[in-house]
Amino acid sequence: MHLSNRSQTARKAVMLGALAALAITGCFGTTDTEGTGPLPQDAQLVSRGADLYTANCSVCHGSDLRGTATGPSLLSEVYEPNHHADAAFLLAVQRGSVAHHWSFGDMPPISGLAADDVAAIVAFVRETQRAEGFEPYPP
Repeated sequence: MHLSNRSQTARKAVMLGALAALAITGCFGTTDTEGTGPLPQDAQLVSRGADLYTANCSVCHGSDLRGTATGPSLLSEVYEPNHHADAAFLLAVQRGSVAHHWSFGDMPPISGLAADDVAAIVAFVRETQRAEGFEPYPP
């Protein structure tokens, strides 16, 4: 039992560190003045995020972020910053996500991505959302 408490404490510390990394990289506060749309993102971060997204996310969420048969569109209004904050993307990558808006099934955790990788992916997603706009939910 002592090891599981230690493991839980370590997990919490990692999560807090990851959330701090997101805050430091500016991934919180990515909404416009009305609180609904994403703000413009750093071009270098977006470029890095595009490559990481293609390698790690596009198989389910589509190369154009419009989803596939196995994952939802990230351009859905469900993923507006005021509904799914940037930190929600980090948690989904690290922990997986139980299906709650869609019938695609649960999203498994995605291994091999550090918090700064996810921050770059989020910058790419937010910039694409800003450029493309949002689709209504349900589709």
